Amino acid sequence: MANRMSVPITLSVINALRPGDVVHDPKLSGFGARRQKSAISYFVKLRVNGRQRWITLGRHGAATSDGKTWSPDTARRQAIKVMGNPYIAEKKIARVPIPATNLFAAVADDFIVTHGSKLKPRTLSDYKWLIRDYLVPAFGTTEVGALTRGQISAAHATWKSSPRAANLALTVLSKFMTWCEDAGYRVEGSNPVRRVQRYKENRRETFLQTDELARLGTALAIAETKHLTSPHAIAAIRLLILTGARLGEILSLEWSHVDLGRRMIFLPDSKTGKKPVPLNDAALEVLGKIPRLANNPFVIVGHIQGAHLVNMQKPWAIIRTLAKLDHVRIHDLRHTFASMALAAGGSLPIIGRVLGHSNPQTTQRYAHLTDDPVRQLTQSTGKALTKALNRKPAQSHH
Repeated sequence: MANRMSVPITLSVINALRPGDVVHDPKLSGFGARRQKSAISYFVKLRVNGRQRWITLGRHGAATSDGKTWSPDTARRQAIKVMGNPYIAEKKIARVPIPATNLFAAVADDFIVTHGSKLKPRTLSDYKWLIRDYLVPAFGTTEVGALTRGQISAAHATWKSSPRAANLALTVLSKFMTWCEDAGYRVEGSNPVRRVQRYKENRRETFLQTDELARLGTALAIAETKHLTSPHAIAAIRLLILTGARLGEILSLEWSHVDLGRRMIFLPDSKTGKKPVPLNDAALEVLGKIPRLANNPFVIVGHIQGAHLVNMQKPWAIIRTLAKLDHVRIHDLRHTFASMALAAGGSLPIIGRVLGHSNPQTTQRYAHLTDDPVRQLTQSTGKALTKALNRKPAQSHH
């Protein structure tokens, strides 16, 4: 694991550096060294014309301009010279070409290799897409240490036709910039993504109305009777509706995660970590009818022996067309569960727990759905009060 150190820079310290390590010399403030993949570079950190700058002095072991070799001693002498003469520093910034290894595109590759192993597969896939399609085209030839908030704001403005993707790109870029600070590519605390204003995303979640749910139920029954698609795919759709779980959670569900006695699914891993999923009677009935295959641990089995179903697009297209729900995505089944739970009187915090939201703000997207249950409650309360007000009082007997 890469780390930052503050120790006097000696040859033994340099030789012990691992990829990503950065060392700052406490005896000469601003002087340091960092190792990237294999190369080790000496640098100085100083202010030039009011701006904090990193200046690469040279690569360890390479020849200096006067025929010597870059070492801790030669680098320290050059650092003292540069830091003591602003004119030299300015010239060095102006004349020294930016190493290709410090350009955004190259460092982003390092980021994916180093940080990507810590991400879930789906998250890593999103990172790669956003870096490839948004960030590299905008900043690929820019030195990561010199990237500014103005450049980022300008690029963000060009992505306005896709506000959600634009905001996601900023999130990934912010994570990348923080990683660059830790890896020594940028000055600590210099993340330029801070205070770049995101686009407002007015997303109204799609959820099925009562008549649409009736059509979906009929379509599932027809598909089951006529064997239009796999019974496991049909069961997956039913479980998505009845539990509010994510598609990946249902498809990768193993029988060992299901506790019928306690009426629970205990997911060992999900988008938000370990997650319990409560089961209602209808979901238990669906699970009870799913055929279990020998030598296959999964609930929703696929076409490959021992594996789970991985693609629901074709089965969902068949069901959706049959139900005349062409506008509905399979993820909208999760939203439908949330809307029905709200209509049944559930609170947003409790529904957030059922859905496995780690951030309460995620559940807030359903806040607009609470209007109908509130209106219904107000209406029924008004009727009860009116009935009481219009009732003739009982005759008193004296």
